[in-house]
Amino acid sequence: MGHWLARLRRLWRHRLTDQADVRRALPADALERLAQRVAASERRHSGQVRICIEAGLPNSYLWREAPARQRAIMLFGKFRVWDTAANNGVLIYLLLADHAIEIVADRGIDAHVGADEWAAMTRRMAAAFREDRYEDGITQALEEVSALLVAHFPLAEGEVVRNELPNAPIVI
Repeated sequence: MGHWLARLRRLWRHRLTDQADVRRALPADALERLAQRVAASERRHSGQVRICIEAGLPNSYLWREAPARQRAIMLFGKFRVWDTAANNGVLIYLLLADHAIEIVADRGIDAHVGADEWAAMTRRMAAAFREDRYEDGITQALEEVSALLVAHFPLAEGEVVRNELPNAPIVI
């Protein structure tokens, strides 16, 4: 009985969390600042960074009790973050209904960064989110991801890389 009750609560939470909750957490001006920060980051390395904020999971994920990580991996593919020239795309995913954070990195950058480092990054984001500082948490993660990309995929002096993916955060 307890399992079904927890499942029902999760379903209810995901149906009640909507775009208004996303706008409260990250208003339009915050999303614009994040897009500008992604663009500034990508001028320093050859990687591509996408930010995705989702209010709640689709019913198909809820019925099969899929974790946020599964959804983040699917969106990583759907938004073609994996399809960068140097295989160094990174998706920063926030699922508001579950207060879940996932960072999905392509094999080029993931080969240089351990799972513990990605997990520590998400923990630091979570601390900011617990205080309702969503923009600060995402900005901090973006800065940390950028530092890793600069360390492992720096641009040569005067090199300019084509922007392969849009910089604006995805809101679902």
